[in-house]
Amino acid sequence: MALTKICLILFLCLLGFYSKTVKAQNCGCTSGLCCSQYGYCGTGPDYCGSGCRSGPCTGTQGGNLGTIVSQAFFNNIINRADNGCAGKRFYTRDSFISAANTFPNFANSVTRREIATMFAHFTQEVGYFCYIEEINGASRNYCDDKNFPQYQCAPGKTYYGRGPIQLSWNYNYAQCGQSLGQDLLRQPELVSSNPTLAFRTALWFWVNNVRPVLNQGFGATIRAINGDLECNGRSPDKVNARISYYRDYCGQLGVDPGPNLSC
Repeated sequence: MALTKICLILFLCLLGFYSKTVKAQNCGCTSGLCCSQYGYCGTGPDYCGSGCRSGPCTGTQGGNLGTIVSQAFFNNIINRADNGCAGKRFYTRDSFISAANTFPNFANSVTRREIATMFAHFTQEVGYFCYIEEINGASRNYCDDKNFPQYQCAPGKTYYGRGPIQLSWNYNYAQCGQSLGQDLLRQPELVSSNPTLAFRTALWFWVNNVRPVLNQGFGATIRAINGDLECNGRSPDKVNARISYYRDYCGQLGVDPGPNLSC
């Protein structure tokens, strides 16, 4: 009889533990908790270490990245935006970390200089994370299905800049969506409806277009993002603004800016 009671108690304990772990697998962690590689919320190396999906990660996958892009670093940028900015209620440091962890090659090898470079461009593109969408973007077409017939623009949809790197043009939305498993050609508005997806589109563009020229200096990254509009003397004020942000973030992160800053 006593053995039966003990077995029943153990069973109930295990059942309670199972129900909690199943619930925890939804992750959706509150602020300050890490989402582990297995989908559980908590703190410490088992949750915030290798494979950490979101939150204050400190391990291999999100760790170096999570250490570089600290909450303080992120806040120092976004807090410069006006309180009325839509982006101030949209972009978060955790959404950036979550997005970056879907690009493991980036997350596992990123350096402080690369983060300074990336966030300098984010700052210029969306004003300290103030904007989610391009100002007056709806008045611009950005549809080129003549040269890109495989990416026919969807009726009633516009492909103006969205997200922290201002993804633009139908062909970019199409290719980015294919890579991320989202139909952004038919639903470009998704980019400005979800902060993690917004950062993922920026990272897609970064990994494919900007990262390959990082070793050529900051100026090469300006050219990769907006060269035709800013480089070769076309818009020196914008170029100088990007360089200024870059120098600032290099200083905050303790790295040398390196050579070839202008384009």
